[in-house]
Amino acid sequence: MKKMYVKKTLIKKTMTALLAMSLTMSFFTAGCGLAGKAPAKEPAASSSSAAVQEKKLDEAEKKMSSARNTPIVKAAKKVGPTVVGITNKALVRDYFNRTQLVERGSGSGVIYSKDGLIATNNHVVEGAQELVVSLPDGSTYTGKVLGTDPTTDLAVVKIEANGDLPVAEFGDSDSLMVGEPAIAIGNPLGMEFRGSVTAGVISALNRSVEVGERRFKLIQTDAAINPGNSGGALVNADGQVIGINSAKIAASGVEGIGFAIPINEAKPILDELAKNGRIARPFLGASLIDADTARRFGIGLDLRGGLFVAKLVQDGPAYRGGIRPNDIILKFNGKAVKSVADLREGLNQCKVGDTVPVTILRGDDQIDKMVTLTEIPRSAQ
Repeated sequence: MKKMYVKKTLIKKTMTALLAMSLTMSFFTAGCGLAGKAPAKEPAASSSSAAVQEKKLDEAEKKMSSARNTPIVKAAKKVGPTVVGITNKALVRDYFNRTQLVERGSGSGVIYSKDGLIATNNHVVEGAQELVVSLPDGSTYTGKVLGTDPTTDLAVVKIEANGDLPVAEFGDSDSLMVGEPAIAIGNPLGMEFRGSVTAGVISALNRSVEVGERRFKLIQTDAAINPGNSGGALVNADGQVIGINSAKIAASGVEGIGFAIPINEAKPILDELAKNGRIARPFLGASLIDADTARRFGIGLDLRGGLFVAKLVQDGPAYRGGIRPNDIILKFNGKAVKSVADLREGLNQCKVGDTVPVTILRGDDQIDKMVTLTEIPRSAQ
């Protein structure tokens, strides 16, 4: 009986030890699993996975027929790695009055230089306390806003990355033809759908779209552009970026109408934003009324096809150039102006410091004045 009791006790102790060992091993196994998902190890795993995936894609491409390996496929492969996700985070107070960073929204961007410059939209980065830039290979960086321009809805973000970054090639948006292929690459509806590719055609060129009092010359395309695509790339069949996706008409019954800022217009703005952080725009210093505004508010004016000078900025460029209230501006820099948008478009063709001819009508007399443009005050932007 004693031997049997000892034997049972020994078995019981052995089983207890084994159970404890099993629980300990389970704990450490779970701990190793969590460690495997630690942020410090993510980039290496992601980079390795991306390399394997790229190798598979290269092998698949070699086996593809020419019918499948279309210009759209080639363009997507060339430009896709340069299109990033941008997450905008801002500080908010929670129910307990604690301050924390929360995601306000996300958009897209295009890497266009080896030193980490990224083109995107102003509204993508507006109001951000922190920007997270996500590359297609899974790596993430903190982005710094170098400059923004609300007028054109463009912005430049910079990341500090180790190693070579993929860089997009800019094309010539002035050479575009209506009907040629157009490919939109971006992150519609957030990062869950990052790197989405949609294809269509160039629907129209120099499409004039008015937002508020400003008129934009944009590329129109039927390639699907959804929220989150903002700041992404519009690409031609040669794999060149020919536009920065910026807006989409969102109205009941309207489909297939998207817009992009032509890259030829965007390039000098991006360069100035990266260098100076802002755009220095010329300023006339006059409050004007055109025929449409007069008609809308029932103002009886004989504008003779020009712009009525309602008010002038004291000692502003127009005042110093000899223009006075009640004058009618007929021409600006040699071109007829029939609307405020026409004049603003003319101003956009000038630089700060330019002296331009302005033809006015004062009574029945046409007079030419020379006006030297100054930089627009920040309060007037």
